[in-house]
Amino acid sequence: MNFAAKSLFLLVSLGAVLADAQSFQHIVLIVQENRTPDNLFQGLCGPGRKLCPVPYDLQNFGINQAGKKIALVQTPLGMGYGGDNSHSGFLRQCDLDPATNQCQMDGLTTSGCPLQCLYSYVNPADVSAYLTIAQQYGWANFMFQTNQGPTMTAHQFIFAGTSAPTADDDAEATFVSNNPLSGDGGCLAPLGEIYRLISTQSWPQEYQWVNNPLGTFCFSHATMATLLDNHQPALSWKYYTVGPHAIATAPNWYRDLCQPDNNYQQCTGQEWKNNVDLVPQDVLRDIGACQLATMTWVIPPGQYSDHPGDPSFTGGPSWVASIVNAIGESPCTNADGSSYWNSTAIFITWDDWGGCYDHEPPTLLSVPNQGQGDYQYGFRVPLLVVSAYTPPGYVDNLRYDFGSILRFVEQNFGIPEGALNFADARAMNDLTTFFSWNQQPRVFRHIQAPLGPDFFLNDKRPPAPPDDN
Repeated sequence: MNFAAKSLFLLVSLGAVLADAQSFQHIVLIVQENRTPDNLFQGLCGPGRKLCPVPYDLQNFGINQAGKKIALVQTPLGMGYGGDNSHSGFLRQCDLDPATNQCQMDGLTTSGCPLQCLYSYVNPADVSAYLTIAQQYGWANFMFQTNQGPTMTAHQFIFAGTSAPTADDDAEATFVSNNPLSGDGGCLAPLGEIYRLISTQSWPQEYQWVNNPLGTFCFSHATMATLLDNHQPALSWKYYTVGPHAIATAPNWYRDLCQPDNNYQQCTGQEWKNNVDLVPQDVLRDIGACQLATMTWVIPPGQYSDHPGDPSFTGGPSWVASIVNAIGESPCTNADGSSYWNSTAIFITWDDWGGCYDHEPPTLLSVPNQGQGDYQYGFRVPLLVVSAYTPPGYVDNLRYDFGSILRFVEQNFGIPEGALNFADARAMNDLTTFFSWNQQPRVFRHIQAPLGPDFFLNDKRPPAPPDDN
């Protein structure tokens, strides 16, 4: 066989292998804080806004309750104010039309804010790394947070598909709806801590649930970790976060993962010790050491979280770019010889809308007092998808939520989609459209950002919580 024939044979064989792959060996989910597409990604529109609203569904003005257009004002990423992202804040901003059961998206209030405050968008120069990722890889026009509330409950939907105390509560549409009053939730919540719940009987009002006795808030229903642990063979997972008490540390809600001590002061379980890493920067170290888990959640310190309200929280775009670059440029290989880059899907999303304006109404799952729609879905959040099999500049117009991410994890690892029977079962789509397996894996291109991995690895500042509302 001559050289040309051998080359053709190898290319055909490689193509057949690629066509048969159809799944990733690693999934990395990076979760940032409190932004909407209209607020954070106006830079995608380009000069003269030629790319908006098609292909990018972004609007540069809002509507108030008087029906008046309000132009969005440019602000820096580190703006010194944030909005109301509580469940009651959602209801006000949504301004539900009972005749159509659709949010009118005109109830945003800006009392106490400078300029037009939450009718604002971030200076594109401050988020150039995010724009580059969207332009080079995948962007979802219609990604919505599953819940109608803030960080703690959002992270529960991201990790477990629900914020309900039990599987029966989820089926009956009873959910924890807000952050705990003192800031500590889950198994390590102090005696007397208060959760607020929403149900079909209480909507639109919430009611209180008290942590008495200790451990009342320590749940036992299944999570995505349960599915990974029970997979044959078991699949590794890692949850990088800032501390055991942080409201974004989802695993601390679950008794089998946390295994709290007798005083409910700390998590002692082997699952916790093996899989929950309280130094977020360790994700960069583990990638460098060729120890990337099968499934990874990455929760940033506040300084890198994009959370509005603190002028110093501006490291997010560089933080995300450092993780993407670490995977894209890694020399590490898997047991089958495939590279980290060719075998990893990276999802970047934001946990909630942060009170910022966005023009796209969510699709509510039911009318008031009748079911899941009393708390699902919430407002739109950004979603970026990165892989060697994502076409350049791909824009997706299907409707997604956090349950869609869980569905993708399930189908990728051969778990029946909807296996948790929570948000993963209610989601309509699973994100597989972002991947074109019949193409050759793309060569990775470095994402430029102001700060590199050395900054994060050597940052000696005490980590702030990603959200302490």
